[in-house]
Amino acid sequence: MVPTENTWWTPWREMDGAVVLHVDLAPDAGREAWADSVLDVSEKGRSRRFRSVRARREFVLCRAALRINLAERLGCSRGRLSFGLLEHGKPYVRLAGRPVDIAFNVSHSGRHGLIAITSEACVGVDVEERASRRDLDGIGSLVYGPEERRLLGTASGRKKVQIFYRLWSMKEALIKALGTGFSLSPSGFEVPRAMLHGERSGTFRFPHLPSQSWRILDLGEPRFAAALAYRLSS
Repeated sequence: MVPTENTWWTPWREMDGAVVLHVDLAPDAGREAWADSVLDVSEKGRSRRFRSVRARREFVLCRAALRINLAERLGCSRGRLSFGLLEHGKPYVRLAGRPVDIAFNVSHSGRHGLIAITSEACVGVDVEERASRRDLDGIGSLVYGPEERRLLGTASGRKKVQIFYRLWSMKEALIKALGTGFSLSPSGFEVPRAMLHGERSGTFRFPHLPSQSWRILDLGEPRFAAALAYRLSS
């Protein structure tokens, strides 16, 4: 479906076979009601269980945009799609009850959502609105490796905020691409050294999986920090 002035997502980036959509998560009652009508029974039930209005809105708008765009890419009706969960909770799409060769990942923060869709088997995307009122050094000591902590420790003010969220978006995208959740500690690996010093893309290997190569892309822009990661073919 081609976005119109009435849709709430837009194509945002396209690289290496992956399409990344930006989802506008600003409150809009009419838009939210229409998005809710796109969901299936189980998704509507899930949305009703959210106690937070904001969390419910984020889920409904992101899931409806995902369902619409997956159906478009697969050339099928939205109602034929369903979703399953892998071992560590990462979702995958089914067509008429059977898994298909298409991968996706969703992230949202504040008024921004990102959806990555690709034919790659393992993909992760992350978006983070930058909030300065956090204990950045304290959190950083728990989630960053030695060189990452040194980089964060040398910065102050706005620069520290930028570094913190840039690093976090890249690490989160890698963890989501791997698909094991936080069973893997984010402090147990560091982003590629060149990316610590400003490069926007790089190749990465998890310490416990040295035979697998991953691509990591820094997609950050003035509104938010963001990153995309995916496993490279052997």
